[in-house]
Amino acid sequence: MLEVLRTKLGIARATAVVLTVIALAPAIAAIAELGFSRSVTAVLVDRYATLFGNGARRHLNNWQKFIQTLNPGGEPADRAMDASRVLGRVNAFVNRVPWISDFEHWHVIDYWATPAEMFASDGGDCEDFVIAKYFALKELGMPIERLRFVYVRTRQSSEPHMVLAYYAKPEAIPLILDNLFGWIVPATERPDLTPVYSFNDDDLVLADGRFASQGKLTSQGKLNPMLIRQWKNLIEKLQMELRYSRARHGG
Repeated sequence: MLEVLRTKLGIARATAVVLTVIALAPAIAAIAELGFSRSVTAVLVDRYATLFGNGARRHLNNWQKFIQTLNPGGEPADRAMDASRVLGRVNAFVNRVPWISDFEHWHVIDYWATPAEMFASDGGDCEDFVIAKYFALKELGMPIERLRFVYVRTRQSSEPHMVLAYYAKPEAIPLILDNLFGWIVPATERPDLTPVYSFNDDDLVLADGRFASQGKLTSQGKLNPMLIRQWKNLIEKLQMELRYSRARHGG
């Protein structure tokens, strides 16, 4: 496991920058199969069953079956069925996983688990829920430009929180998928959330406390180095999972 420490100071500094976008380096661009349920082979299942117990086999199998059942034809999610239905199904499925703090679960302050790690270990915190939803929707063919990880502050807690935002159109108010909130609603109906920064495979945005449309983003400022490290570590773990599955599987 790769340890990544997140400091409140770093997050606080991020809020001082107004609406900043910067492209992530090519080295951290996502590879097509990374984080996908169909990339998990029997050898990786065996590996995680050794680490997390035999329940990992059932959890990983349920994840793979869910993705296949949701879109057996392999059509992009925005074509195969109504996008709101896809979002609702994915949100509900991932939210069934028990919430566990990183310190209790991984014995570190902050850890971004891969979807396979989350499902195999049957636990995760807010970042893990968002990561699993993001890659599930991506595997189903949802265009990544419609999806953004969003770090937020909440009125309920002093701790930072993460949600997934879905933009039907670049100028649209996003829908919010949250493990702490059972319904998917527009950001305008979540006044308890204050955005800090958002990102996806392509770019990072540091916000001025509002959920802005993607069409209003500008390019200025600096990228938060803590975020780069966390995202890079996640991609590295996903790459290791893919290599392990293919090497041991003979692919």
